[in-house]
Amino acid sequence: MNEARFTEDHAWVRMDDDGIATVGISDYAQEQLGDIVYVQLPDVGRDIVQSEDCAMIESVKTTSDVKCPIGGRVIEINEVLAEVPERVNESPVDDGWLFKLEPSDEAEFEDLMDAEDYDDFVETLG
Repeated sequence: MNEARFTEDHAWVRMDDDGIATVGISDYAQEQLGDIVYVQLPDVGRDIVQSEDCAMIESVKTTSDVKCPIGGRVIEINEVLAEVPERVNESPVDDGWLFKLEPSDEAEFEDLMDAEDYDDFVETLG
């Protein structure tokens, strides 16, 4: 499994060996949101373009849209989050992923920040 790539909007995407992309929010994002109480995920079969709002996360502090890091067709959602939205807080990269998609253009993945670049970016936010 490849390393995750990140956006400036704090979403991550990881490409599996089978070419399927898994999408979620970063640990930094879940910390900023606070306790997550609700997650709205896209419908399976939906075509999403890069940077389009694709999910919504509600926390005790705020509601935040998630912008899709790459374009593609949604093929699976993390159904556990309907009952246990706090899973995003507990494990944003492993068990708290949001959905999986078939990428429409894998080159979009290559253009995103790797973990080191993302960490540097987050440091600039103070």
